[in-house]
Amino acid sequence: MQAALLRPKAAHRRGLLYPLLIIAAISVIIFSAMGAAALAGWLPRAESAPQKQSNAQNLQRVADSRDAPATCRECGVVASIAPVEVKGKTNGVGMIAGGVAGALVGNQIGRGNGNALATVGGAAGGAFAGNEVEKHVKKSVRYKIKVRMNDGTYRTTYQKTAPRLAVGDKVRINNGHLSRIG
Repeated sequence: MQAALLRPKAAHRRGLLYPLLIIAAISVIIFSAMGAAALAGWLPRAESAPQKQSNAQNLQRVADSRDAPATCRECGVVASIAPVEVKGKTNGVGMIAGGVAGALVGNQIGRGNGNALATVGGAAGGAFAGNEVEKHVKKSVRYKIKVRMNDGTYRTTYQKTAPRLAVGDKVRINNGHLSRIG
């Protein structure tokens, strides 16, 4: 009698695995489709429109442009300097090494179809992790320099080395390179 009571629970537990696999498969398909759509540019992106300037800002810009020589269109004042971390470019070595390591670890898990699924999952996860590790190892720091030009607009340049400038320095931009003025 006790064996008869245990059978429905065991059958119920086996039957529960199938709907969970279907739900997991559907969610993987949805997220993959969303990722592909985002990469293809089919999803809308958030963009900001330039803000309208108040009269006080326009008057300040006119006053600033009167102080600067009218002939220098490439001149301005350094508004901000900020270090920016840039992820390195990968060449696939990290992805391959991570995929192999993940497949080896995944192969140690389960039996039969579960083993094959764990091997494939381990390879995919390892490849992703290996690629991210390679990006992290090859990262670099660049310096983002924002310059308020004499006409009131802003231009941004990037340098690989720390700039010998400070916020408030008067500069000239020549082909993307900054040089201090007076």
